[in-house]
Amino acid sequence: MSNPKGRLFRGILYVFLALCAFSTLFPFLNVLAVSLSSSEAIRSGNVSIWPKAFTLDAYRNLVDDGQLFVAMRNTALMTVVGTVLNILVTIMAAYPLSKTDLRGRGPVLGMIIFTMLFGGGLIPQFLLIKSLGLMNTYWALWLPGLISTYNLFVLKTFFEGLPSELEESASIDGAKDWVVLVRIVLPLALPVLAALTLFYAVGWWNAYYNVLIFIKSSDKMSLMVKLYQMIDNLDPSLLIGDPTQGNDALPPEGVRAGAAMLAALPILLIYPFLQKYFVKGVLMGSVKG
Repeated sequence: MSNPKGRLFRGILYVFLALCAFSTLFPFLNVLAVSLSSSEAIRSGNVSIWPKAFTLDAYRNLVDDGQLFVAMRNTALMTVVGTVLNILVTIMAAYPLSKTDLRGRGPVLGMIIFTMLFGGGLIPQFLLIKSLGLMNTYWALWLPGLISTYNLFVLKTFFEGLPSELEESASIDGAKDWVVLVRIVLPLALPVLAALTLFYAVGWWNAYYNVLIFIKSSDKMSLMVKLYQMIDNLDPSLLIGDPTQGNDALPPEGVRAGAAMLAALPILLIYPFLQKYFVKGVLMGSVKG
């Protein structure tokens, strides 16, 4: 549409979207600027979206302490192993449930849907984990979180939408079910699997509540729990000054902002590579046919 009203509408729409984008980016840019600003600038409250008196003292504090990187290592382990287990179990559940001739398919789907509406609660889960001897181990997190019901149905719907002729032709050639799944079905499902991998990975990277309940050793804590501990009780003795600025100690806000940036950095680096699959994969798995 090239008429004046159409151009005016597009202009207003672009301005509105730009304001929405800026309102989303502003908190991130502000935290980044605080993490890179000097003690004086942070205390004076003059930092907005651009660093004042650039310094890396906040990150130097975090590196010298070392605890945050131990937590990042733990979280990376939780994320990688947990995501791999999630994807494997989701595939193994979604593929057979996508077959209408599967015996007992209806009752199984009914039980799965039931878990979306009702849960046992924290206390039964805690007692179960304790009775299995899984307390203070990552299996206490991985086993209860093996599968997401929503992600299962997204992948199942995608499998149901694939032409049955693809699998039938492979079966006629003598291919077993697992060969059909690995060589034909999964390559076609890569966009959906990439989206689900992102869902699972972000969930594990941000794990907090279950870690707080089931993990007791400080050397096994996740990144988000460690961040909370730092924000809730930051030791002033860990704060170092910036000799070039003549300040004796960096405010806790600077260190907390640096910790938040380090926590978000891995996801920010990975997301651009998976973003192109994100919307496409979810839509492909949400609409049958």
